[in-house]
Amino acid sequence: MIRPVNRIRLSIILFLGVLVFGSAGFILIEGYSWVEAIYMTVITMSTVGFGEVRPLSEPGMIFTAFLVIGSIGTFTFAVSAGTNYFLDGAYRERLRVKRIQRIMKGLQGHVIVCGYGRVGEKAVEELRDHAHEVVIIESDPQLVKELQKKGWRVLAGDATRDENLEDAGVDRAKSLITTLPDDAQNLYVVLSARERRPDLLIISRASQSNAVSKLRVAGAQNVIMPDQVGGAHMASLVAIPDVVEFIDHIRIQGSDAVNLEEIAVAQLPQRLQLQTLGEMDAKNRIGVNVIGLKRATGEMVINPAPDTRLDQSVKLFVLGTVEQIRRLNEFLGIQSPS
Repeated sequence: MIRPVNRIRLSIILFLGVLVFGSAGFILIEGYSWVEAIYMTVITMSTVGFGEVRPLSEPGMIFTAFLVIGSIGTFTFAVSAGTNYFLDGAYRERLRVKRIQRIMKGLQGHVIVCGYGRVGEKAVEELRDHAHEVVIIESDPQLVKELQKKGWRVLAGDATRDENLEDAGVDRAKSLITTLPDDAQNLYVVLSARERRPDLLIISRASQSNAVSKLRVAGAQNVIMPDQVGGAHMASLVAIPDVVEFIDHIRIQGSDAVNLEEIAVAQLPQRLQLQTLGEMDAKNRIGVNVIGLKRATGEMVINPAPDTRLDQSVKLFVLGTVEQIRRLNEFLGIQSPS
């Protein structure tokens, strides 16, 4: 089935084709000039009934008769295409897609989520809870329409195609999450994204264990197997149920009463970047606890001592209520990531 916009294009091509064909015919058969030939073709196609430039010969009459028949067919097709385009919603849909693409061009530091299945839906939910700008690439047209009705930024198409990643703003994105159900598709997305953006944070889903190493080699910094994570979580609920319940209570969800957040020291005001944790004294001032930090080498320090000196490469992990986190960010002069 021809798409409405392609029917419009085809109508224009047919119209121009008939115009050129008719003009050339009148020149060859009747010896008209180009101006006379175009004039005769236009009045013949429009069937307005104006007189001929000069009387037609018999071959000219036969040619004109066929030109009228062809013109009627072209005109009927053009009217049908225009009606479908404007009345059946294709025009409005095209305007909406253009508007979304225009908005996406202005995005900076957003997250691209490829695939809105069960895993992708949960990822988008968490990201939106933390007020991250999200662009979804989804191949299911019906699902795309449902998400667009909610006002979400969604691109209809195959995430493995480079042009769709480009339209989603991969060159300006902060990170990319691919949750497609097929490991080969995820691998292709990771390869394409890594080729365009060597510095992009890429997180991929994997269904089979033998795909994990391939996805990492392709460029994914983190590879998650939902089944494995779910199974381990269920086993933990048997082995250490209270610990898991506590962790679930403080897991990173913007709507929870208790939040675990990360703060890069580079975000802090200059006066705080070279202090020790004790000098920063966030616990006594605000009530939050710095429960860990990560150094540039990847080393994790649990419950760092007050005399731990900060530098711009360190990330802090702080635990507190929503209100405490808000007051901490106000004190430090930064915006909350959630």
